Amino acid sequence: MIAIKYTVFIIFFLMELCALAAFSFWGFQLKSGWAIKILVGIGLPLLVAIFWGTFIAPKASFPVSSNVRILLQLLIFTLACAALYLSDKEKLAFLFGTVVVIEMILMNFFDKAETF
Repeated sequence: MIAIKYTVFIIFFLMELCALAAFSFWGFQLKSGWAIKILVGIGLPLLVAIFWGTFIAPKASFPVSSNVRILLQLLIFTLACAALYLSDKEKLAFLFGTVVVIEMILMNFFDKAETF
């Protein structure tokens, strides 16, 4: 069971990285000048990473309750799916969204299992 738990945690971390990549990809796909593409393509993932580290990460500077943390995670992942969709990567957005739903269920299962 411990191997499954750590596998779920590793996949969740990879999902976080994929979300940052989705934001970056969307930023560089904008139909704007190169300066805006660079600003959004690098700046948005950086802002999301700072937000994640501040409120959502296990060792967050300002930790929030479990329910708020779950809502914030869903918000970030939903926005990442939207970024993929808006970048004309509909299948990838659907795949990422599916993995997010499954992983969120598994993560919450293991969170609840630790409290018993």
